[in-house]
Amino acid sequence: LRSGNLSAPASQPGKPPYAFGTMANKKQKHASRNSYRATPVATKGITDKKLKTKLKYNERIVKQAQEHAAKVNDWLLPETAGSLEAEGLEETWRYKQSDVIAAAPTGVKHKVFDMSLPELGPYRLDYSRSGRFAVLGGRKGHLAMFDCERLKVACEVQVRETVRDVQFLHNETMFAAAQREHVYIYNKQGVELHRLTEHTNVNVLDFLPYHHILCSVGKAGILRYQDTSTGQIVATHKTKKGECGVMRQNPYNAVMCLGHVDGQVTMWTPNLTSPVVKMLCHYGPVRSVAADGTGRYMATSGADKTVKVWDLRMFRPLHGYNTPAPASWVDISQTGMLATGYTRRVQVWKDALSVKATSPYMNHEVQGGMLHDLAFRPYEDVLGIGHRGGVSSMLVPGAGEANYDSYVANPYATKKQRQEVEVHQLLDKLQPEMIVLDPESIGHVVKEPAEVQKQRQMEAELANR
Repeated sequence: LRSGNLSAPASQPGKPPYAFGTMANKKQKHASRNSYRATPVATKGITDKKLKTKLKYNERIVKQAQEHAAKVNDWLLPETAGSLEAEGLEETWRYKQSDVIAAAPTGVKHKVFDMSLPELGPYRLDYSRSGRFAVLGGRKGHLAMFDCERLKVACEVQVRETVRDVQFLHNETMFAAAQREHVYIYNKQGVELHRLTEHTNVNVLDFLPYHHILCSVGKAGILRYQDTSTGQIVATHKTKKGECGVMRQNPYNAVMCLGHVDGQVTMWTPNLTSPVVKMLCHYGPVRSVAADGTGRYMATSGADKTVKVWDLRMFRPLHGYNTPAPASWVDISQTGMLATGYTRRVQVWKDALSVKATSPYMNHEVQGGMLHDLAFRPYEDVLGIGHRGGVSSMLVPGAGEANYDSYVANPYATKKQRQEVEVHQLLDKLQPEMIVLDPESIGHVVKEPAEVQKQRQMEAELANR
C-alpha cells in the first residue's frame, strides 16, 4: 500500500481480484530523473572553439549534477503513495475490506485490527504525531495506549469514571483525558501526573504542537488555552453559544474551529475575546469539523444530512455531499482524502475537496456498533474507527504521507532522539500571540496611512521654519 498501486483487474477464476504492481513506480522514478533535465544548449552551430568547449563542459557538469540529485531523491524519498484502482466498469467502493487485506503485503496486514470491548465503550481514539502510538478512551473509564507497529499494550488503566475524550500531547510520553469533572494528564505508564482543575466538564480536547498549548471546550461553552510547558492558562474565551462538543484545529494557522448547535462554525485565537470568523454552515447543529493540512479547505457535517466543503481563503462553500443519515464524524487525511461516518457506515472520498467527487473511493460497514470517532493514522494508509463495541481499523490505500520527516515526526526514534527533539521543540516553541488567521502577515511591515504620512510631513515642515 505504501510503495505501489493497488490495481483491480477483472476477476478471473483462481486469481485474486487485484494485485500490486511495480511498473508505475519504475515509470515514476524514470520520469523524476528526466524532470531534472532542462533543454541542453545547442553547440552545433558555434564556430568559436573555446566557447564551444566551455559550453560542452558546463553542460556535462549540469548533467552530472542532475543525475546525482535524482539519485539522492530516490534514496531519500524511496516510497510513493499507493492507490486503489479499478479497471473497466468496476468501482473501487464496491471492494470489501477482506479483498483489500487479502491483496495487501504481509507487512500491511497486521496494521488492521479489531478490538472487541463492548462493555466499556463507546470509544474515542487519537494517534501520536508520528502515528506509532494510539490512545483509547472508553466512555466507562477505560484508558489504554498501545504500539500500533508491534500491537503491544504500553499501559492500561481503569479510572472508574466517565471519559469523554483523549488527546496526545507533544509526543507519546504523555496524554490527556477529559473525565467526568476535570482533565487529567497521564504518562505512558498510565500514572497520573497532573489534574487540571481549571478545565471543568470538558467534552473535547485538542493540542497545538508548535505552541505546546492544550485546548478544551465543554458544557459551559468556555474555550480554554493552557500552556503545557509552563502550566499557565493562556486565554479563556466564553463562546456564549451554550454547550459545545465539536472542536478541531486548523493545522495551517493553529486557529481553533468550533461547531455550535445553531449551525455556526466560529474560529478563535487566544489573542481576541471574540471569534475572528463566524460562518453559518448548516441549518441545524454542527456534528463535526475538519481542516486539511494546507489550510485551504474545511469539511463540516451537520444534522441536516449534508457534508459541506468550504474554501477557507474566501470563506464560501465549494460543494456538498448528501448522506442517508447525519454524519457524526469527518476527518481529512494527509493526502487530502475525506472520511465521513454515520450510523455504522464509513465512506472515504478521494480528490473530493477541490472538486466534487461523483462516487466514494471506499465504503466500509462496522460490525461492532454505532460509530463514535474517526481518525486517520499519520504516515500510514490506515483509518482508525472508534465505535460502541470497541476500536477497529480499515485500510485506505494512499491516505498517508509516504515519506515522513524525521525532524517533524519519526516513528522509529530512539529514546535519545526523542529527548533531543523534545528539547528542540521547547526552544522553538511559538508564542500564543503568533496565532493569527493569516500567518503570512507575521513579519510584514505595516505602512502608515497616507493621511498620517501627510500630517507628519506637514509637522516636519512647520518645525523647520
